[in-house]
Amino acid sequence: MTQQNTLRAQLSKPPIVIAPGVYDPLTALIATQACFRSLYISGAAIAYTRLGRPDIGLVSVTEVVETVALIRDRVDAHLIVDADTGYGNALNVERTVRLLEKSGAQAIQIEDQGFPKRCGHLDDKTLIPATEMAGKIKAAVDARRSSETLIIARTDAVAVEGFEHAVERALLYRDAGADVLFVEAPKAREELAKIVNLVGRKVPLMANMVEGGKTPMLSAAELEALGFALVIFPGGIVRTLAKTAVDYYASLAAHGSTQPFRERMFDFDALNRLIGTPEMLECGRRYEATSASDSKKRQ
Repeated sequence: MTQQNTLRAQLSKPPIVIAPGVYDPLTALIATQACFRSLYISGAAIAYTRLGRPDIGLVSVTEVVETVALIRDRVDAHLIVDADTGYGNALNVERTVRLLEKSGAQAIQIEDQGFPKRCGHLDDKTLIPATEMAGKIKAAVDARRSSETLIIARTDAVAVEGFEHAVERALLYRDAGADVLFVEAPKAREELAKIVNLVGRKVPLMANMVEGGKTPMLSAAELEALGFALVIFPGGIVRTLAKTAVDYYASLAAHGSTQPFRERMFDFDALNRLIGTPEMLECGRRYEATSASDSKKRQ
């Protein structure tokens, strides 16, 4: 990856980086085929799909690391990884960063929630002290092997301590070494604009668009105009697939056949083309031909 193509370089200039949420190699592959160069591996999406559970801190670091490694094996995009609270204290954060960086993450997001943690757009969140979070950010920065691995500091203080304290926390985390700042769940467009004005543009700012969440839905172009460098759409793909699955299973139960749903499905060959089955089989045949040729030479 050239210096101009790193995620850090992309965030330093327009246009805004759009990172759709993914949770496995298939969604990552489809997103890259739609020409997205950066992907957001959502902790909530992993909880929804791997556990069938809500985003309340049930996912472990090993499950996230495994997911990142599988996605990295399939796609070359920049991977922005939701690491929740870092899965513990500052020492846990160090290990989390080492593991995620080794598995292929280009950016690692850590939040300042306490336990039990919540999805950023749920109520009843708690926070750790700001100074403790600053220490975790320093630990993350110290643990990374490459300066191109970005540490994203997220604060959930808007819902707990109010907007002004959220800005204060963001500035403290910036001073602790965070490469990107993420003030979660502002409640109005005006608050989004204030984040840019109060925190400044020296450090890239990140916004989170959640369908039905607490923050008004703005387009990437609108967020770029306000001054944001990165926008994620973390759970949209899961909400889309879950709605489709509800409709699919209801149709199958009602009709005893998939035929009424066929127009909304890939058929067998189309899905195989999507995931590259013909190319992989051809690759296998080339290796078989090479092996046979080598065998004849030895004879």
